[in-house]
Amino acid sequence: MKIKTGLTALVLAAALTGCVAPAHKTTATEQTCKAENQMQQTTLYFGLNRPAGKEITAAEWQQFVDGDVTPRFRDGLTVFDARGQWLGNDGKVAREASKALMLIHAKDATSETNIEALRNLYKTRFAQESVMRVDQPVCVQF
Repeated sequence: MKIKTGLTALVLAAALTGCVAPAHKTTATEQTCKAENQMQQTTLYFGLNRPAGKEITAAEWQQFVDGDVTPRFRDGLTVFDARGQWLGNDGKVAREASKALMLIHAKDATSETNIEALRNLYKTRFAQESVMRVDQPVCVQF
C-alpha cells in the first residue's frame, strides 16, 4: 500500500511539472481583433456627494471634465449619469448620484499616467475616498 501511494504521488508530481500558467492570457477580443484596432476601455466612476457638505454641482463637474479630462484625452470621451448604491456597515442602504466617464485609449504609459492623475485630482479636489476604475480590452473601428 505504501509503495502504491508513493508511486501515485510520483506520477502526479511528474504530470504537474508541465503545468505553468501563461505569462499573458489572451482575451477573445485580442484574438479576433486586428492589432491596429486593439485599444483599452477605462471607465471611471465618480461619486457626487462630498463627505461633509453639499453635493458636487453640475458646473463643478463640467469644469473638471473641460479643464482636467479633455486636455488629457483630446480624442474624446463619454460621460454617463449613474447612481451608486451599497450596503453600509450599519445595515442601511446608501445611494449616491454619480458620473461614469468612459475613455477609449491606447494601452500605454501616457494613458495610465493621465488616468491616475484624474483619479487623484478628483479625490483631492472633492474630498472623495475613492474613484472606481474598470479596465477592459476592446476592438475599435471608426
